[in-house]
Amino acid sequence: MNSRDSQLIEIRPIIASATVSEFTSPEEAFQNKTLRPIAKLQNDLLVAVFRNYIKKHKNTFYELNLEKRLAYIANAIQRDVKFRNSLKGIIIGQFTIEEYETYIENSSSLNKRMMNLVKQRIEDNLQLLEKKLAY
Repeated sequence: MNSRDSQLIEIRPIIASATVSEFTSPEEAFQNKTLRPIAKLQNDLLVAVFRNYIKKHKNTFYELNLEKRLAYIANAIQRDVKFRNSLKGIIIGQFTIEEYETYIENSSSLNKRMMNLVKQRIEDNLQLLEKKLAY
């Protein structure tokens, strides 16, 4: 493993609940060993990027109730291809070479898992997206 790869792995948080057993599917193992720690590591950046997305879209997010805010987040991640690709880059940029090689073998399935994790992270930080905190 080269120094970049070892440094990337070293800075990732450990998620005790992200277990992998012999019965775990390869996709779930990748999610628990790679995607979840990276999403947690990149949490603050993901929130900042979403704040910027809200701002670029005329702050309409702030006029919505909770249910519509959750739908707004899901819609932004699922339907806005440029935004989605930006979020994927934030996660993929933290992959080691070996992880990237695993990712490209099954990118479609792993992209779904990745975007679900990102969506969950943003939803879990909904309070940080309040207008008074965003500026």
